[in-house]
Amino acid sequence: MKVRRLFASVAWIASASILMGQSPAGDPLTQFNDAIDALIRKVTPSVVQIMVSGYGPQGESDRRNTGTTIGRQRSIGSGFVVDDEGYIMTNAHVVSGAEHVQVVLPTATLDTQIATALSTKTKIIDARIIGVARDLDIALLKIEGQKLPALPLAHYRNLRQGQMVFAFGSPGGLRNTVTHGVVSAVARQSDPDSPQISIQTDTPINPGNSGGPLVNIKGEVVGMDTFILSQSGGNEGLGFAIPSSTIRVAFRQLRQFGRLRRQEIGIGIQTITPAMAAGLGLPQDWGVIVSDTVPGGPAEGAGMQPGDVLVTIDGQAAESVPTVSYNFLLRDSGEKVHIEALRGKSKLTFDVPVLEEKHDIDGVLALATPEKNLIAEIGILGVEIDARIAPMMPELRHRYGIITAARTSTGSRDIPLVPGDVILSVNTVPTMTLDSLRQAVKRVAPTDPLVLQIEREGKLMYLTFSLQ
Repeated sequence: MKVRRLFASVAWIASASILMGQSPAGDPLTQFNDAIDALIRKVTPSVVQIMVSGYGPQGESDRRNTGTTIGRQRSIGSGFVVDDEGYIMTNAHVVSGAEHVQVVLPTATLDTQIATALSTKTKIIDARIIGVARDLDIALLKIEGQKLPALPLAHYRNLRQGQMVFAFGSPGGLRNTVTHGVVSAVARQSDPDSPQISIQTDTPINPGNSGGPLVNIKGEVVGMDTFILSQSGGNEGLGFAIPSSTIRVAFRQLRQFGRLRRQEIGIGIQTITPAMAAGLGLPQDWGVIVSDTVPGGPAEGAGMQPGDVLVTIDGQAAESVPTVSYNFLLRDSGEKVHIEALRGKSKLTFDVPVLEEKHDIDGVLALATPEKNLIAEIGILGVEIDARIAPMMPELRHRYGIITAARTSTGSRDIPLVPGDVILSVNTVPTMTLDSLRQAVKRVAPTDPLVLQIEREGKLMYLTFSLQ
């Protein structure tokens, strides 16, 4: 409503100025247009189109603008320069399954925007993937021999609802596209227990915008366009972006280590609901509760217990799962974290060592190649747990099996496997290698039941389905 009043006021002032004979060049509406033009000229040289060939996302999912099944194809996304040494940020799902990544660099500014839009000049350069954080949906690319201006990252804490923002990218493959709107909400969660938070905006975002920057009126990146909520598959005013604070941490760690260095103290946490508080007799009906302490972990050793309600972490209020999770994302190994918690009506303090998480599923999944790892019958890319992989995944219940790296378009969508599942057997036949999995699946008739024993998130379970 405030934005509509602002535009109405600007239009009224501009009309009045023209009626009074004042120069149109000095009226507020012209000044507003000039300011937007200056912003676009500032940001556009740092925005790139990304072209990926290989195995990538196909189809639509119920939430994201690209699905979780993959097939051999070419896909297009967006990205932006985050460092003038050639580092480019984009979404992990843009480069998922990539065999070859290329970046279309912005063309030189011409005399008129019409000439720029119609120009067929393009400069395409190969890019390499420096690191991928799939759980954050962030990837870092690098190009060589090019000096492009980097976009500054805004301070997320300064973002406010109603602020005007602009989305840059290549929706539908249409390079150099700009749309604008406002910040609808500074923080959204798809799940109250998810550590992920997103910026919500009504700025038109469509497939192909993924990885592009969402900038404020200063030309600072407040977020990375990532997904939309849509019934039609196109923009319906519900776009979501990864906050600049998350981008900043991911860039620093992916550039230095090629992966995220996740920190942990060995606890599970959940959002407290009023019903949970009433059933457990908690001292408050909001906040974060410790749902689990890992046996032998730092938190258990320091005396923490399931049921403890977090109050502060190093003096910062622990009011939500994302704020607690982000605190650990920023940490380095070896430091102790000071925690205040409630146990019943008693307030307790703990000094807990922070350890680097040894499990790195991103590194494991990056080893999958379509030519070697495709299991066409059940539609997955699989990675064998061998002497190289097993030390990277010490929490697994068994030292063998096939890790589901991704779903592919070759299998039925009804097969209930998800990335990260470890296949242990097919109809009681152990699957030690990719070949043994392929052979076991082929021995089952299409109409017969196929039962997989899998490990998912530390739990063993059976999946039953048929291939027809």
